[in-house]
Amino acid sequence: MGALPVYRWRLAPDGYATYRQLRALGLRPGGQSVAAELQRPRRQRGPLVAYLYRIDRAKPVRAMTPGRWAALAKANAARRTCPACRRDAGYVIPASLGMCSTCAFPDNSPEDASWNSSPHTAR
Repeated sequence: MGALPVYRWRLAPDGYATYRQLRALGLRPGGQSVAAELQRPRRQRGPLVAYLYRIDRAKPVRAMTPGRWAALAKANAARRTCPACRRDAGYVIPASLGMCSTCAFPDNSPEDASWNSSPHTAR
């Protein structure tokens, strides 16, 4: 097996695309291996590397089935549910807190809360 062809930034030939470019076209790699590498040089560090796939070998993105939609909705609901009070917070609970802001900062009452205040600043 030979080495991958390496192209410099913006000099890759037609027919290759990155994973994000494939998704924008409604395609997926479809099990094919990386066909080439794209490198963008940087001054102080090593080059940025992007992997390229062949567009002609790419397959269409699979359609979402009702079961997949249901599983995605269930997973998103679990990310919004506070483990302490078991209520839907209405937003994705940050991993740094591990619970909703009401449970994490019980000393801040709702009437004291505002969009401009932070629980970490002195009043």
